[in-house]
Amino acid sequence: MEDVVIDEQQVEVPRRGRPPVSDRQRRRLRLDISRHAVRLFAEHGVTATSGEQIARAAGVSERTLWRYFRSKESCVEPLLAKAIDAFRAVLRAWPADQELTEHLRDTYTPVLDSASDADLEAVLAVVRMTRAEPALRAAYLMLWERSEDTFAEVLADRAGTSPDSVEIRVQAAAMSAVLKVATDHLAHVTTGGVTREALRRHREDVTSAVDVVFRGLSTG
Repeated sequence: MEDVVIDEQQVEVPRRGRPPVSDRQRRRLRLDISRHAVRLFAEHGVTATSGEQIARAAGVSERTLWRYFRSKESCVEPLLAKAIDAFRAVLRAWPADQELTEHLRDTYTPVLDSASDADLEAVLAVVRMTRAEPALRAAYLMLWERSEDTFAEVLADRAGTSPDSVEIRVQAAAMSAVLKVATDHLAHVTTGGVTREALRRHREDVTSAVDVVFRGLSTG
């Protein structure tokens, strides 16, 4: 009998198991879990909330939860990151012929999708909780530290220099500090709910602080 030779390139091996999750689906799932975690933390407290409860509320298994998050406290990170993403987007859209402070007054918003009032309220709820929850505070501060890298990339690209230069790193760190302090203040003054006036004041606080820290900064 002759040996049968199979051309492996022409044989399609059926994929087993679930199809791979795209980055977009992964981000969406992480954000959804984050929303449920923050709601449970606000209702029951961080200590009284378990990973199992968060997973059940989000409609995922505990195994999935721990695959996406290293701890229950880290579940707040996707929501908190929305504030950083919003500011980074504003920096990237900074026109070459416009002062940064003017650009901030025109375009800055605490979260990217400003129509999502629930997400903004959730972000501020987490910020308030960080004052009494050391683990949440650690996650919060770690995100702001990471934000320096993203801000440095934008500033360096605009200035045509290295993101590792001391000047750029100092500018990025200052921007991160400005945004953190302003966000802390917004959370403090909106315990009864976020108003348009509070958001206007927050935008002005950020703009004024950036102007003080970066007076004379121009990349035209």
